[in-house]
Amino acid sequence: MLPTYEGLTGKTAVVTGGSGVLCQAMAKELARQGMGVAILNRNAANGQKIADEIKEQGGTAIAVSCDVLNEESVKEAYEVVKQELGECDLLINGAGGNHPDAITDKETFEAGDIEDATLKSFFDLQLNGFDFVFRLNLVGSLIPTQVFAKNMTERGGNVINISSMSAPAPMTKVPAYSAAKAGIDNLTKWLSVHFADAGIRINAIAPGFFLTEQNRGLLLNEDGSLSTRAEKIISHTPQRRFGKPEDLLGTLLWLADDNTSGFVTGITVPVDGGFMAYSGV
Repeated sequence: MLPTYEGLTGKTAVVTGGSGVLCQAMAKELARQGMGVAILNRNAANGQKIADEIKEQGGTAIAVSCDVLNEESVKEAYEVVKQELGECDLLINGAGGNHPDAITDKETFEAGDIEDATLKSFFDLQLNGFDFVFRLNLVGSLIPTQVFAKNMTERGGNVINISSMSAPAPMTKVPAYSAAKAGIDNLTKWLSVHFADAGIRINAIAPGFFLTEQNRGLLLNEDGSLSTRAEKIISHTPQRRFGKPEDLLGTLLWLADDNTSGFVTGITVPVDGGFMAYSGV
């Protein structure tokens, strides 16, 4: 069990995409630390399930239906959070994901790919799918920050974005997701400078490879065995395993508590089992 971070007790955290595998673990740990937690999710029922689990453990949590790409929806969610839990002290921009129309079938282009009607090459990517992924991962962090950080300008606050291994070095097959996450790293730095004088710290966490609903189809075969892509990932991860949600929590708490990281802003912290450090040889 992680130690108690006294700087978090009694404060309010807002977690977008809070019912996802990684973000629900974050939400539950923040509640265990004594924070009131708002789970923002497009699917209210999924968010409510996590909120109920938190309350069963003695924590304080609410679920709020919210579309992070709709400014009015986010503003409505803000008013609910303010009324139920008070002003937001910590915003975690966890909403994100991918889309089949923005993923190529092959890692690299080969002669004949264009003529192969059974294959989705770069030239078959759908603009709607690409735009959806880019907006969900980048604009879906921008809008909540605009809404929830406005009051932080008067009293300070904390924003944690969710980056990816594909931000510094884009992964094959997922150009939209990689470009959007690179944008998250850049936006995190920009925001950290812009709001430094206002006392708002902005950082990001870049999870390594964790099995989630979004990437399960890429990493596992139908029989549950590792895909060729997953085997490549594990071979490039010095710790030789996928991450577990709890692996993120120490970094989360360190960034979330002003007592432990008050002079830290504008960085992206990889939690990746050594993936980014390994050259492959």
